[in-house]
Amino acid sequence: MSKKIIFVLFLLLNTFAFAQKPCEIDTNVTDSLGTYKATKQQMIFERSFAGNSNNIFFALSNTNGVISLETQQLASSFEFVKAYCLDTNSRIYLQLNNGKIVTLLYTGNDTCGTLVRNERNQNTRIISGSFVFSKDNYEDLKISPVTFMRVKFLGETLDFPFKTSFVSEMDKKTYEPENYFVNYLKCIEN
Repeated sequence: MSKKIIFVLFLLLNTFAFAQKPCEIDTNVTDSLGTYKATKQQMIFERSFAGNSNNIFFALSNTNGVISLETQQLASSFEFVKAYCLDTNSRIYLQLNNGKIVTLLYTGNDTCGTLVRNERNQNTRIISGSFVFSKDNYEDLKISPVTFMRVKFLGETLDFPFKTSFVSEMDKKTYEPENYFVNYLKCIEN
């Protein structure tokens, strides 16, 4: 009987060990100024309708023990693309599956992004920002999926529902936004 229990436990442990997402580290630098480690960028949100598209990418970073979320939003259209600006009052609010809300604070300079033309002659606005976690407010992100994101820009707030998974129209890869933090926070903590 005990051999069966040990065998079942062995199978369960192997299943969980191989089910975890591998850490994809993009940058890992240690020098005289300290350490910097960042994950590879992942798509979190994609919306494409009537020639307009909106894509949001996340990457996690650890700079000398300070964990932050690096964001990039790409909005494309054949028409003019409205500017959403980040300032010192900008925030990201993440609603978790367990009902809790995690708030991230913007740490960069005031910006409204950059407007460029892409290869299809569309206007594309690129806005990047860095948002920090407090020391303890990210613990719930390690165990509970994110269901919803609210971004407070200068003078405006936008909401983004998270999907369990989706296949991107841009690169045909499968992304799992709800479990992004569950899968990748462990990669940059040390």
